[in-house]
Amino acid sequence: MLAADITTLLIPLWILLGLVLVLGILGLLGRYQGGRYLKPLFELAAKVPFLKRQMEKASKAAIERSNPELASAMRKLEPHAKQLHDPQQAQKAMSRLTREERAALLEMQEQQGGPELASMNRQMRRRLEKQQKRR
Repeated sequence: MLAADITTLLIPLWILLGLVLVLGILGLLGRYQGGRYLKPLFELAAKVPFLKRQMEKASKAAIERSNPELASAMRKLEPHAKQLHDPQQAQKAMSRLTREERAALLEMQEQQGGPELASMNRQMRRRLEKQQKRR
């Protein structure tokens, strides 16, 4: 009788210890090889709609804190995301951005690999080179 009472009293402690263990494992996976083994877990979690929205919200908040111009540019381009594969539509969307937003967006694209120069036509390459010279 006494053992049953103690185990029911310790249930919150077991739950807390379980959560600490899960967070510890996630922390270790995040540090090991630059998060190589954590990425598949987040991709799996992103399939759940609620978790996907929360991760997108956290990502946008982090970008807003670190680079407000980039966040503003992404907000402006979000409604046009499906049409950005067409060069004319992409140019029209880019023309709505301020100089700082455009520079932040181009810098982010460079860091992520950006568009391949070979896949661009001559006019697009020249425009990109001009924008890079202005910086």
